[in-house]
Amino acid sequence: MAGADRRRALALLACTQFVLILDTSIINVAAPSIGESLDISPAALSWVANAYLVSFGGLLLLSGRAADLLGQRRVFVAGLGVLAAASLLGALSDGAALLITARAVQGVGAAMAAAAAFALILTLFEDGPERHRALGVFAAMAGAGGAAGTVLGGVLTSWLGWESTFALNVVAGIALVLPVPRLLPPGTPGGRERGFDLPGAVAVTTGLGLLAYAVVNAGEAGWSSTPTLATGAAAVVLLAAFVLVEREVAHPLVPLAVLRRPTLRLANILAALWQMSLFPMFFLVSLYLQAVLGYEPVLGGLALLPLCLVVITVASTADRLIGRFGLRAVMGAGFVLVAVGMAWQSLLSADGSFVADVLPPSLLLGVALPLVSITTNVAATLDTREEEAGLASGLVNTSLQFGSVLGLAVLSGVAAARTDASSAARDVALTDGFSTAFLVGAVPALVALLLTLRLRLPAPDAPAPPEASTAAEHRRAVP
Repeated sequence: MAGADRRRALALLACTQFVLILDTSIINVAAPSIGESLDISPAALSWVANAYLVSFGGLLLLSGRAADLLGQRRVFVAGLGVLAAASLLGALSDGAALLITARAVQGVGAAMAAAAAFALILTLFEDGPERHRALGVFAAMAGAGGAAGTVLGGVLTSWLGWESTFALNVVAGIALVLPVPRLLPPGTPGGRERGFDLPGAVAVTTGLGLLAYAVVNAGEAGWSSTPTLATGAAAVVLLAAFVLVEREVAHPLVPLAVLRRPTLRLANILAALWQMSLFPMFFLVSLYLQAVLGYEPVLGGLALLPLCLVVITVASTADRLIGRFGLRAVMGAGFVLVAVGMAWQSLLSADGSFVADVLPPSLLLGVALPLVSITTNVAATLDTREEEAGLASGLVNTSLQFGSVLGLAVLSGVAAARTDASSAARDVALTDGFSTAFLVGAVPALVALLLTLRLRLPAPDAPAPPEASTAAEHRRAVP
């Protein structure tokens, strides 16, 4: 595929990532209007958002492997189709049960599209600076989607009603599917001659789904509640059963040899850790601006746009930074900035302002986000063969998704607990809660910084003749 064609394909895949990440935040803004319009209880309303996260996180690994076996473009198109159909169902919903079902099915489509999109990037762009640039664009669009969801949620809900937040996905899904035949390679399914690991697929999908449910429910009911403990225990049992199944079946869904690769394993842990810090930051900053400083939802979202502009700018230079300073150095610097930025963000005051309290640390975090995002993605896919692209995509996307779910549950819980324990005035108590949450959010970044020192990249390839693949040349260039 020519360079111009690959760039157009990247634009399509990056726009898909934008839509999928946008969907994780847009409903948070629309939720109060949904609850009022459909008379949904607060407990049920929380699952309008959470059902998407549970099915999204639970199906990413299976979707990634399905992309390898059935064809990446086929799974990508199917995922967008499911997302659009479920979004239409959501827009037409007249009660909690139907709306929550629609959100869960949206998560199914999002998992399929996200895993296939990442796998397509690994297939289209060879390891090295070209892939680093592509991952930079992907990371920039993900960051923009997180902030844009807050802005669009407020605008659409205020002007067109909450139904428009679902209708947006219908339009986006159709718009993204139409250019697929021209822009994406058809690919060759890799699993026609192989058996399918049905027991492993059932065990890991159900286990990950229950794990996501347990983590999300912990944010609502508490970590020691019976539903949280029961579903968490069931998830552990199923995931342990999955490991046992993978050791015995002839054609495992996830070959255990892949999980034994130290670079891949540690890179996935690092990916989860940066999401634990940064994903909740968007949500908590928006809440501070609205609940304490009195911003309207639209202005609260717009306040995050400077951060997004920094993300886009830094992401475009990440490949040059990696080439000059090395992957581990850039990754370590990114985690340092995350830790400093989150600690700085904790210095909020109840009578503060956006310019003094929010803007400076958010800009620093905007620098950090693409550095940690791109370097962890690169490290997680360094040793990936073409036929493993979907599997690598499923693994790293699962790590990112669970990092975001766990981070949001923990930091939101910390903020709520600190606020409830305070006897100060409402604004002061809320600010204390947000400040404590941001400070706790620096901890995963510090842990990741220490783990970065243990990261060992794959050994360089042996010297290759001039006609050898550029992938080998780029791999040697990564320190």
